[in-house]
Amino acid sequence: MINVKDQVYAALRKKLGEEIEITDSYPKTWASLPAVQYMEEENRVYERTDDEEQKAYCRYRIDIWHNASTSAIALQVDDAIAALGLQRTGCGDVDDPSGLKHKMMRYEMIIDVHTEQVYSVD
Repeated sequence: MINVKDQVYAALRKKLGEEIEITDSYPKTWASLPAVQYMEEENRVYERTDDEEQKAYCRYRIDIWHNASTSAIALQVDDAIAALGLQRTGCGDVDDPSGLKHKMMRYEMIIDVHTEQVYSVD
């Protein structure tokens, strides 16, 4: 297993700036919209040889909430996460009963555990 959660946060913070709430948990306050939540959905062994992990598969979900459009932030998120080598595998609007605009994005990657080289997800 390889941990890229800190890198995901740093990339989002650098691209989105300090004025947007970025959290790895459900947003604590809706008074400071927009809000971005990032979550590691899966991190598992992808390839193992001689009882040693060689490659890891990671999947991340990023949710964006806004009282207006989520589109501009979604483009920034996509740039930030793609720069890490994660590939977007899904993006869509979520019907939110609160009336907020809510977009969910999913990203995946395969990483060589020893060299940290990123491979495409096929």
